[in-house]
Amino acid sequence: MKIARLAFVLTVLTLCGNAHADTELDKLNQEVVTLYKQGNYARATKVATQALKKAKLAYGSNDLQVAASMNTLAELHRAQGQYAQAQAFIQRALAIREKVLGPEHPDVAESLNTLAGVYFAQKQYDQAEPLLQRALIIREKALGPHHPDVATSLNNQAGLYRVRGQYDRAEPLYQRALIIDEAALGPHHPDLATDLNNLALVYKSQGKYEAAEPLQRRALVIWEKALGANHLNVATALSNLADLYRKTQRETEAKPLENRAAAIRAKKR
Repeated sequence: MKIARLAFVLTVLTLCGNAHADTELDKLNQEVVTLYKQGNYARATKVATQALKKAKLAYGSNDLQVAASMNTLAELHRAQGQYAQAQAFIQRALAIREKVLGPEHPDVAESLNTLAGVYFAQKQYDQAEPLLQRALIIREKALGPHHPDVATSLNNQAGLYRVRGQYDRAEPLYQRALIIDEAALGPHHPDLATDLNNLALVYKSQGKYEAAEPLQRRALVIWEKALGANHLNVATALSNLADLYRKTQRETEAKPLENRAAAIRAKKR
């Protein structure tokens, strides 16, 4: 979610099948999404595990609904730093999706994106890069160049370049993602705040503080309104803005933001 990392988006699928099972799965999946947005990853993981068990009972172990549940669990484990569990789930989900849907389906791109996130979190950038590139190609071809999922892939690939210090390669990708998301999702969507936050970090890393500050402030406002004042993304935005203030010798402005960010994180432990 520090959002300086990749902007991975949790997607929970509900596919056709037994009607009673679908109703139960849909309720569980919606609960997972709610908990995830609240930053309650531990509870979300428990509910997602229940959903996976129900999906296997209803559809069998090689069904797309099972793959979707595994993809969700992989993202949740990744968010908690449980990389071995995350990798096992996502590799299985990817195998199911490629077999059932073919190698160029958007759901395959989603699993590639999630697997790249697991590698990225462990600083295994060389393993992550080809997965991100493949996911972007699939999404542009299947969804068109202006789809929000394309923006996610651009954002993720830019994140890889940013941590490598390749700011000249990261900046145009972040800018393109920002344009796509604002047009497709509107000016107040939390995914747009992720784009703003990450582009601000690229500017800040290059010492472009005047360009970074309005983006960082806007990201904070969007996340507070969309996710609530105590969400972990808000803590990230507060910390990033405080860091910018310190880099521009405004320590008195930075301290209250740092204190508020610390208080939010303490509540989530």
